[in-house]
Amino acid sequence: MPLRPGTPARTEVAVPGAVCLVAVTALLLLVPAVQADPEAGAGVPQPGSAAWWSGIAVVVAQALVLARRRAHPRLVLGLVAAGVPVAALAGLGEVIGTTSVAVLVAAYTATVVEAVRRTAPALGLAAVLVGVGTLIAQPADGAPILVQLGAPLAQALGIVVLPASAGVVVGSRREAAQARARQVEALSREHGARVEAAVARERAAMARELHDIAAHHLSGIAVMTGAIGRQIDVDPAAAKVAVQRVRAETSAMLEELRTLVRLLRDAPEDTERPVEALAAVPALVERARAAGVDATLTVLGSPAEQWGAVGPLAQLAAFRTVQECLANVVRHAPGARCEVVLDAKDPAVFRVSVVNGPPPAPVAPLEAGLDARPGGGLGLVGMQERADLTDALLHYGPEPGGGWRVTLGVPTQREAEAPRPSARVDGAAG
Repeated sequence: MPLRPGTPARTEVAVPGAVCLVAVTALLLLVPAVQADPEAGAGVPQPGSAAWWSGIAVVVAQALVLARRRAHPRLVLGLVAAGVPVAALAGLGEVIGTTSVAVLVAAYTATVVEAVRRTAPALGLAAVLVGVGTLIAQPADGAPILVQLGAPLAQALGIVVLPASAGVVVGSRREAAQARARQVEALSREHGARVEAAVARERAAMARELHDIAAHHLSGIAVMTGAIGRQIDVDPAAAKVAVQRVRAETSAMLEELRTLVRLLRDAPEDTERPVEALAAVPALVERARAAGVDATLTVLGSPAEQWGAVGPLAQLAAFRTVQECLANVVRHAPGARCEVVLDAKDPAVFRVSVVNGPPPAPVAPLEAGLDARPGGGLGLVGMQERADLTDALLHYGPEPGGGWRVTLGVPTQREAEAPRPSARVDGAAG
């Protein structure tokens, strides 16, 4: 039997015991009062009589049945109400009201535990039983029919309907409080889910930044240290120059990491170094050339005129794309020629392309200390995520004659363009 949410379904002894105590005490107290006025107590059973003991037995039975009022509220209501006509037939007479205490409790509990539409038949049956019991115990012989029925009807309303109405009010308030509690809990769970999603997005952004910074600089450092190992004995002067380049590359990586930490701390007074933008791409290519990459820069159109139409997040995405592509050349195609193209001929889209040829010699990843397996990194994943965040279009894939091409198209009028699907190539190097 479904109970209202939050209603305990356990046996309670305190209330049935109290009901039994009240009813028995009433029977015991009424007897001396009636004995003091025998004419007024003509309808009251004498102590020790069969009717008197029958009344005691009925109220005790009602109290025992009430112990299960929350588990079976409608059944209990019908049983305790049936005790009223039973006591009336046993001759309880004028003190029939002592059997109504249990009916009051059962009617209230039934409407608190269950919805009123489910308990309505049981309430109607209880009212009829109480009315019949009152009519048997207190007959109004010779009175008009309306008078004879009026007293039992009033007794039934007072004993069944009034406590049931109070139970409906209490149950409704309880359900409203529980609904508010469930709503608060749902809002709390929703807030927690949003916080977790935001944290996940921030973690992904941090991972992209760390990968782009570390992969670019560490790839160059790995190549230069490999050259130092070969030059240190045969060309010490060149080895010293390479060491200075390693030091410069390390300093640049540390500075970028410091900038990232400042941004994560959200301390405006510390963010003196600007976030990388398209204007920094030429310097990025120069650093790659200084690290030994055969890189060139080609400019088509007037990029500076379009830089203002590209948002800072999109400019950072373009910068990181070029940075990652140069790092991939060092990692997967050392010695290959690489060309960076800034194409500003289309006023609606600013395109950044990085094209490299095949490596002049087979790559030995274990000797270089690098993982050159196709698809073994997260570079292209980070590029794609940045492109998705800025509504840019990313293309990448192998060139017909060998090598690799990456093209990023950044819209300069983002509000006029809808997000477009990205073109990916399986098995790409990262």
